[in-house]
Amino acid sequence: MGKILGIIGGGQLGMMITEDAKKMPEQISKVIVLDPTPNCPAAQVGAEQIIADFKDKKAIEELAERSDIITYEIESGDSDVLKSVEVNAEIDPSPETLRIIQDKFLQKTFLSENNIPVADFIQIDSIEDLYAGLEKFGYPALLKARRDAYDGRGNYKIDNPDEIKKAFDYFKGQKLMLEKFIPFKMEVSVIAARNTKGEIKTYPLVENIHEKNILRQTIAPARVSEEISNHAEKIAQTTMSVLKGAGVFGIEMFLTNENKILINEIAPRVHNSGHHTLQSSETSQFEQHLRAILGLELGSVKLVKPTIMYNILGSAGFEGEYTPIEISQENLFLKMYGKKISKPQRKLGHLNLVAKENESIDDLIEKIEKIKEKLQTTPLQ
Repeated sequence: MGKILGIIGGGQLGMMITEDAKKMPEQISKVIVLDPTPNCPAAQVGAEQIIADFKDKKAIEELAERSDIITYEIESGDSDVLKSVEVNAEIDPSPETLRIIQDKFLQKTFLSENNIPVADFIQIDSIEDLYAGLEKFGYPALLKARRDAYDGRGNYKIDNPDEIKKAFDYFKGQKLMLEKFIPFKMEVSVIAARNTKGEIKTYPLVENIHEKNILRQTIAPARVSEEISNHAEKIAQTTMSVLKGAGVFGIEMFLTNENKILINEIAPRVHNSGHHTLQSSETSQFEQHLRAILGLELGSVKLVKPTIMYNILGSAGFEGEYTPIEISQENLFLKMYGKKISKPQRKLGHLNLVAKENESIDDLIEKIEKIKEKLQTTPLQ
């Protein structure tokens, strides 16, 4: 009899975890998600749903009572409540790991203490701290909310002294940190997995292209030297060994102008930059996550074909129901998330464009450019 899997969050990541869980009936008999949106994406593909906020104590307790294992697709769950329900369900990644990663200052402190490369940073408790930090780091620098910030939300780039008070007031009393701005030539990431027995595997380094702080395109593999790729994967493996959390983690990094790798942020969950693995790799990140938290042997992380993942985002200036996006092309795999309402920059789906024999990454980029117009959301006719 398979185990019952509980997931904090039922968005597109929970949807794709659920879809892969349904392919493993001997290991997983049922999926239950906790999500505030009725008929969330995961519920649309067969997950049962508890409709409540991610941090709702009673809802988390109910999920733990009904589940054998709990995991997350969003890091907004209450780590203290999750810690309190460990007697009822196994939780992976552990609440302790979640607590460290949820707070960017604690996360960077943990990494720094373990000699894992990050940009210089300091805690900010007052505007006086901010002035002192900018005196130390210079301009520009990044003022960041320590919690509940992703996709660039919760970051404020301070370019000159005139912006200091505006930046500080922008966060309205949130806990903050200041980070030295690192000029970089590429944003990259490693999808890493660690199972409950300590086995660690990392997928090849990928290149990420952002628009307005939201991931738009992932190129697998990254267009870097083998030496840089191997170094980034080694850093990811070290990170997984000290974090000791079971599951798949998205480890976002910068490749600096001096060809150094610095960790930017870690997500304790499957990650947008790993969606390419659905078609590019022998084991998808979603299956790998399930294998990791179930204590199974991790699957192969071999990249079978170069692939570009392109995010389908809500078009600027439009909010409402939209005409379904349909596109058919050889070696193109479209995945829509079942979200009825389009909003500017909202993640509505993605496509993976897989290289044919003898096709290069440049060929794939050229193809993506030609189909971008077909991926704009327009009002439902």
